Amino acid sequence: MFFLSHTCSSAPYDVALDEALLDYVEQWATARPDGAEEVSQPPEFLRVWEARRPAVVIGRSSSLDGEVDLAECRKRGVDVVRRTSGGAAVVIGPGCLMYSVVLAYRNHPELRAVDLAHRYVLERVAAAIRPQVPDVALRGTSDLARGERKFSGNSLRCRREALLYHGTLLYDYPLNVIGAVLRTPPRMPDYRERRAHLSFVDNLPTTRAALEVGLQQSFTAHQPVTEQFVTQIQVAAEREAREKFTLPEWLLRVP
Repeated sequence: MFFLSHTCSSAPYDVALDEALLDYVEQWATARPDGAEEVSQPPEFLRVWEARRPAVVIGRSSSLDGEVDLAECRKRGVDVVRRTSGGAAVVIGPGCLMYSVVLAYRNHPELRAVDLAHRYVLERVAAAIRPQVPDVALRGTSDLARGERKFSGNSLRCRREALLYHGTLLYDYPLNVIGAVLRTPPRMPDYRERRAHLSFVDNLPTTRAALEVGLQQSFTAHQPVTEQFVTQIQVAAEREAREKFTLPEWLLRVP
């Protein structure tokens, strides 16, 4: 698996870069159908990044007004961007490591079952953390938590030939910001017991460096990308951002 540690200039471009990586693997797999001569496995990617300033990222079907306090976001200068994967809104920024995994179904045909895709990725993320924080568990549909406190929210985007799985890892985040800019979510896992954000989320007692090393080991993502590829995927991400993620009509779309 290829490893890419790269943060863009702002949240819309970071979200676009995840989409560009998914497009790349999807197009690669589509262009090399099963049975073709000299076909190698499609490439797969682990990316890590950390937003330069706080931002809210909402799900593809999220209700903007229902999940986000837009007035408070404007007051604090917090960007709001809509991603293409599902799930509810998350707050990111310094102290929250983001990870993104792009996998090809040709390499993992069993992952077409959504529940297996959740389990496959989250078990590896949990394994990456346990050497520093042993009491990590999968909770709800796609959360990682210590006991009853969540530190990781995750979401999934499925295409015909590949999937994107990405999520948050809180390790040194000002947790009060989450409750200030997010409303009470419309859907909550049972283990949350309707607690407020500040009583529900928590930081991991670890560092970004330790998380990065653990993720690389757990996903066996040690192959570096070339400078040429980084340039290529950045160009694709900038196009995605211009055509979708920076547009008001994409953010304001009615699910």
